[in-house]
Amino acid sequence: MGKRKFSFKYINSIAVPAIVSGVIEPILSLTDTAVVGNVSINATEALAAVGLAGSFIATLGWIFTQSKVAIAALVAEYLGKKELDKIIGLPAQMIGINIVLGCAIYCITYFLTIQIFQLYNANGLVLDYTVSYYRIRALGFPLLLFIVSVFSIFRGLQNTFWPMVISATGAILNILLDFLLVYGVDGLIPAMHVEGAAWASLIAQFVMFVFALVLLFVKTPFRLKIIFKVHPELKRTISISLNMLVRTIALNTSLVLSNAYATKYGSNYIAAFTIAFQIWLFFAFFIDGYASVSAIISGKLKGENNYKDLALLVKTITKYALIVSVSLAILFFMLYPYIGKIFTNDQEVIDTFENFFWMVLIMQPLNAIAFVYDDVYKGMAEAVSLRNTQLIATFVGFVPTLIILDFLEFKIYAIWIAFLIWMLLRALLLRIKFVKLLKLNLQ
Repeated sequence: MGKRKFSFKYINSIAVPAIVSGVIEPILSLTDTAVVGNVSINATEALAAVGLAGSFIATLGWIFTQSKVAIAALVAEYLGKKELDKIIGLPAQMIGINIVLGCAIYCITYFLTIQIFQLYNANGLVLDYTVSYYRIRALGFPLLLFIVSVFSIFRGLQNTFWPMVISATGAILNILLDFLLVYGVDGLIPAMHVEGAAWASLIAQFVMFVFALVLLFVKTPFRLKIIFKVHPELKRTISISLNMLVRTIALNTSLVLSNAYATKYGSNYIAAFTIAFQIWLFFAFFIDGYASVSAIISGKLKGENNYKDLALLVKTITKYALIVSVSLAILFFMLYPYIGKIFTNDQEVIDTFENFFWMVLIMQPLNAIAFVYDDVYKGMAEAVSLRNTQLIATFVGFVPTLIILDFLEFKIYAIWIAFLIWMLLRALLLRIKFVKLLKLNLQ
């Protein structure tokens, strides 16, 4: 693979559909946040509830979808080796495991929902709304695991178009249903408040599941026939998934603590944090659209043993990711006085949000670098390196910083400074590892 293939046009042919697919989830969360935050009854409590439940669902998703890294990496690797026929039965086995896992997670968390969100410091009306929202929306968790698995197969095949189509379909449907079910339609549909947002997400997820199932059969060589003989690569796939699981648990420790501390500071803080974090996720998924090109192509380059082009790929993608991150930060600085008002009418929440949101913006270039190296290592299935880096970033960087600054009464600033240290360590450690990897393989 030569320099010609890393042209702006080539990168965007992969990145743009990946961006659309990637930003769908944060757009859906932002829509839920904006719609629920403007209801006429208990808007602040409803906003806090959707933020807490959405954060926990995202946490579960990130923890239990880590087989996506293994599936995409192995499909890409065998595509590079031109031996795709040797893993035809592997995705079906992983999808079967994921669906069973998704059903088990839903059943367990359903009966522990109250206790789970009490650990987030939720109580009273916020707790009631959170429990109602979660128990409906989390019904889609097994569907989510299936959809993510199918998306991973397409990514391994270097195809981001069909995941984009599926995601866009679900997003449009979810947004329409949000307005219809949360606010209601006089004489036709009763206003369902927080539960309406949950049903909107669940229905959209089911439609995406059906669409993904059809496209798996029509657009890929893989099928869902379960072969009971264990595939030779299943052990490696599970090993990668488990290491990524440990990594993601460490990652989500930071997210859970940030929500718990923000909730402890008061309803206006958790509501403001919810808005900022949903925007942070939007940035992350948008920037990761370019960074994910590294994941999509690096596995294939590894299969070809082509580390020279891998170095060129990372350099090129880093440049594009930085441009995107800086552009987003500048745009949102220009829109600074208006952003909070989109999500809530509560002036106290808006003031809290505006006091710290600049911190979210200034860390975006650093996030871009970290995401590129994250995705390179995902594409090469280097799960151990990703696991160790995340453990250090979380337990040496984020957690001590948060505890110390909270003790010093930095409040919401403690959370975002901890996030800054967290991302710095992730970017720096993975960059050092990548330089060593290139030296080893280019000698």
